[in-house]
Formats: sequence, structure tokens, C-alpha cells
Amino acid sequence: MNSIEYKEFYDKVGKINGWDFSNVKCISEGVKWDFYNEVSKTCEKSDILLDIGTGGGEAILSIAASALLLVGIDQSAGMIDTARKNSTEADIANVRFLQMDAENLNFPKEFFNVISSRHSCFSAKEIAKVLVKGGIFLTQQVSENDKLNIKEAFGRGQALGTKKDSLKTQCITDLNEAGFNDIQSFEFNATEYYQTPADLVFLLKHTPIIPDFGQKQMDFEILQQFILDNQTPKGIRTNAERFMIIARK
Repeated sequence: MNSIEYKEFYDKVGKINGWDFSNVKCISEGVKWDFYNEVSKTCEKSDILLDIGTGGGEAILSIAASALLLVGIDQSAGMIDTARKNSTEADIANVRFLQMDAENLNFPKEFFNVISSRHSCFSAKEIAKVLVKGGIFLTQQVSENDKLNIKEAFGRGQALGTKKDSLKTQCITDLNEAGFNDIQSFEFNATEYYQTPADLVFLLKHTPIIPDFGQKQMDFEILQQFILDNQTPKGIRTNAERFMIIARK
């Protein structure tokens, strides 16, 4: 799914759910880090942070005390509207939200000390342009085998059939070519247990894991069998596979 398709997808579903996944009940086992905690630990109080693909802004609002100024961008107008609403309700003064394409970062050169991007497309060259010398870029991305048993059950899905680690390798290559050094990568494959069928349906309807989920009656028949096959005392089992890259310019 390219950046234009992501924008169209999230603009559409954002009008439905308001980007609120807080009611989805899921237990995770084997998660090795919290991404925005890692971002927070990287920041100095005097830093300016850019968050690419900020969504509803909840993440950077939660770490607002970590930096002097935090700027969140997203190409979806619906997400930015929600982020601004969340910012107003939180009454946090040092966070700004802008609608902007990650492929064209309209900021002064070498403006940010830290840049973060979670589960969002980014341009290594654009990041290098607006990051100070010695600045740090952190990204967490969804790996190829995320939600693998779900995608196999449906016979389709995001990155299904893509060679393992190809996404991580491409990210590292792009960062090297953009002039980054001291590039480190980390990964985990956690087990997730969705507590009810409704939680799993919400996930599939409001993320691009299974393209066009629910538009065919067969999808719900497949889902019903999947739930029967993967129901455990802890919930409906699947996986969350992630990789994180930390790079210094």
C-alpha cells in the first residue's frame, strides 16, 4: 500500500471511528519496548521533535514534557483534526499539528533534533534534510509476518508473501544512502490475544491488514472459522511483529 492509498484509507475510516482504538481490548505478551518511551528517552528538554504520521496525536501529547517543542504531521486531514481536538482538550502548549506529506517536509533545513515515525511511510532524504547534524531518527514499522495467521486464513493481506526482513533492509539502505550512520535495528514478535470477536472485527475494519475486509460475505465466514481455530483461554490469538531502527545523522 503506497502513501496515497494509506491517505485514502485512513481518511475514509477516520470519519467512522474517530481514530479511537482505546476501547479495543487486547493482551500482548513478548513486547520488548514501548516506541514512544524510547523516543522520550532520546529527547533533551531543549530539543525540537518531529513526529511523522502522528495520527490522532495521542502519542506525542503523552510525551510532551520530554522536549521544548513537538510537531506532529500527518497527510490525513481527519487525523489532524482529531489531533488538534485532543491537544485542545489536553491543554498542552508545546505541541503543534500540521497536515503535511512526509515526502515533502516543508520545514527549514536542520530544524529538528529528533524525528520519530511509527507505522508510517517516510522519506529518508527528507528526514536528513530537516534533521540537525548529530540528530537522531527513530522509526517503528510493521514487519512482513505481522498478523500472519489472520492473513493466511484469508489468503490475502498486507505484505503477505513478502520476504522476511525485506522491509527492514530497505529502510536501512535508504537511511545509509541519505547519509545516516550508526544505524541500529531491533525486532520482536509478540503474541496478541484479542478479548472478543468484536475487538478483532474492529481491528480488521479500521486497519489495512486485510484489504477491503467485510465487503464480501465470505470474509465473515472465514473470520468465524479463524476465531474457532485460534480461540484460547486468554483470547483470540494472533501476533504483532515489529522492527525498530535508530539512526544518527
